[in-house]
Amino acid sequence: MVFPQVKAGTLSTKQLGDAAEDAALQHLQAHGLRLLERNYRTPGRGGGEIDLIMRTPDGTLVFVEVRSRKSASHGGAGASVTALKQRRIVFAARHYLLRLRTPPPCRFDVVVSEPAGIEWLQAAFDAN
Repeated sequence: MVFPQVKAGTLSTKQLGDAAEDAALQHLQAHGLRLLERNYRTPGRGGGEIDLIMRTPDGTLVFVEVRSRKSASHGGAGASVTALKQRRIVFAARHYLLRLRTPPPCRFDVVVSEPAGIEWLQAAFDAN
């Protein structure tokens, strides 16, 4: 799936991010994942956010970070998932898991959306 091309300046950064999330969601659903939550946020300041929380057909809970870039300069979208960003996602995932009686197997994926297309990085990082 290719990220939709738009003219520079026609969409805000937020709109581009939303479009990338929409494309990522479609991509993951096409591969059999089911959406549980979108833009899950922990309460209060300094918490974290998870773009998409999905479930695989085998029951694995997948916390998905969607990153987009207009170009691959500065390392591209994948390079923007820093250690700090990973810690915030893990924090939010732990908060989400507190709601469940028995936590299922989990993983952290990253979906990178760049002009060349979408890349799905399964198990991109772990909670350690």
